[in-house]
Amino acid sequence: MIKTGHNIKTYSVRLTQTALLCAIGILIPMVMPIRLVIEPMSFTLAAHVAIFIAMFISPSTAIAVTLGTTAGFFLGGFPIVIVARAASHIFFAALGALYIKKNRHIMHRGFSLLIFSFFVAIVHAVAEVISVIPFYFAGGLPQGFYARGFIMGVMVLVGVGTIVHSMVDFAIARLVWRPLRKSGSIE
Repeated sequence: MIKTGHNIKTYSVRLTQTALLCAIGILIPMVMPIRLVIEPMSFTLAAHVAIFIAMFISPSTAIAVTLGTTAGFFLGGFPIVIVARAASHIFFAALGALYIKKNRHIMHRGFSLLIFSFFVAIVHAVAEVISVIPFYFAGGLPQGFYARGFIMGVMVLVGVGTIVHSMVDFAIARLVWRPLRKSGSIE
């Protein structure tokens, strides 16, 4: 329950930040020209940046942005496997945001932040692999995916590819977040 004017202002700012991050998270995969396509997967540069910035703000913001971007992919008519992969982001976003909330200092430590980014990427990759496996065995993926086989297609392309993609997007998000935080635009 909101009790004071200050809390209303804080709530309004957080709600606006969440809405803007949802919009950015939906827009980037649709318009970003820098992407690596290895049929049938596509790795779009900065596709996770909005979720990572939300993760740096708070657990509730991270969860809301993840749900918002997932809804955006669903309403945008993307294939259901992509929607499932987007939904799987709730795991790394929530866990990462909870860790940051308890360990704010991590955001200012170079090597520790790199290790944290790697562990977030592992959670991210495991969740995406798990979300793709049912589609793989049900025959719900494009034919080109099956030519690569399970290990190469699911474990390497989705798993390892997601680790690399996640860490790159995490670094971009931190580069964006730092000046926003210094300017007072984000807590």
